[in-house]
Amino acid sequence: MVRRAVLLAVPALCALASCGIPTTGVVEAGGPAGGVVPTIRVYFVADDTLVAIPRRTAAPVDVESAMEVLFQGPTGSERAKRLATLLPRPGLLPTAVPAPSATDGALEAPREAVAADLVEVVARGDRVSIELSPAVGELPGLAVDQLVCTALGAQRVAVPGAEPLPVTVTGPDGRPAKGTGASCSDG
Repeated sequence: MVRRAVLLAVPALCALASCGIPTTGVVEAGGPAGGVVPTIRVYFVADDTLVAIPRRTAAPVDVESAMEVLFQGPTGSERAKRLATLLPRPGLLPTAVPAPSATDGALEAPREAVAADLVEVVARGDRVSIELSPAVGELPGLAVDQLVCTALGAQRVAVPGAEPLPVTVTGPDGRPAKGTGASCSDG
């Protein structure tokens, strides 16, 4: 009797397990599930006032990645809302940045500038320094505030609950740029 019950149970379990759904192979449908996508705030200008704009970004969030996003400038829909940047757009610089020369002596064609060609982010224990390249030139105070506010916001996302480190912006001449970040808003 037990043997008969086991023999009847096996086909019943197989029928339940298959449930009529055919097997499939691996289906490529984007990246792996990752939970919450980090959002940083980049600061653009509207009517001589800074406006915080949320941007989704790939983890990890740090000041350097925030500068990359900031230097991309406002999107088309943001420009339609009269948002602008006072920072130069990397690809739109008047002169291209020459590529490093090849070791075999061949000359390489100039390449478009990227944000890393315009700013260098240096974290020194108790402060974050944003150093501007000569290609940027002198910036108005509100443009410096765009940098400072975006850097402070990135720190708040990177280390929630911690007090952000002070941010200084150094011009291409080595002198501190004018701008305090006092006009930062939360959006």
